[in-house]
Amino acid sequence: MKNNEDFIIGRHPAVAALRNQEQDINKVFLQNGISKDDETVQTILKLAKGRHLVISNVPKSKLDLMSDHQNHQGVMLAIAAFKYATIDDLFENAAKKNEAPFFVILDNIADPHNLGSILRTADAAGAHGVIIPKHRSVGLTSTVAKTSAGAIERVPVAKVTNLVNTVKDLKDRGVWVFGTDMQGTDYRRWNAEGASALIIGSEGKGISPLLKKQVDEMLTIPMIGNIQSLNASVAAGLLMYQGFNSRHPL
Repeated sequence: MKNNEDFIIGRHPAVAALRNQEQDINKVFLQNGISKDDETVQTILKLAKGRHLVISNVPKSKLDLMSDHQNHQGVMLAIAAFKYATIDDLFENAAKKNEAPFFVILDNIADPHNLGSILRTADAAGAHGVIIPKHRSVGLTSTVAKTSAGAIERVPVAKVTNLVNTVKDLKDRGVWVFGTDMQGTDYRRWNAEGASALIIGSEGKGISPLLKKQVDEMLTIPMIGNIQSLNASVAAGLLMYQGFNSRHPL
């Protein structure tokens, strides 16, 4: 957990955080003059009052400053910090749903918008958790929370010291590990029906060489245009939904 205060930005992320009783919230900020007739704002006020939180009405300029001029929609929450899960928590999340584990491992994703988007898709595709490294990777920030549209409250994220050792541990626990590369099996043939983990490489360098050695099978996304690589969150979305297709066939 981080020690400094952070923020959740935007109306729908605020609702998701307020509904999550495990999320520590210090204060609710509402823009002066915000419409109390708006259904989402009404929900925010009801949830905040139900949790006996301090609600501060502030000028738009203050929210602009606190959000670094992001689209805050007149609503921000000051939170203690985002709590990270453990690997055991991820397995427990799958067990609670009586499903084979399906994890997403992110190898040095540096862009908070990519991480937020990946969390959003992971939530939609039924992933049981996301694993990120402690170093050379973006963590759970207010920008990630905003981009995730509330998914940060529903998808556990484990931060680990060494991805290679973590992948070895997952394999010892019966998880098949798949990576992404220019060369490999067409992702449309991927069957993620059993316990599976999908590694998404960094925006520029892909999966690190040491981590590649631990992968059971490489997957590739065929491309017929001139572009030779996809944005990390787009590639992750395609692959996660192929995982979803194989785990939940028509």
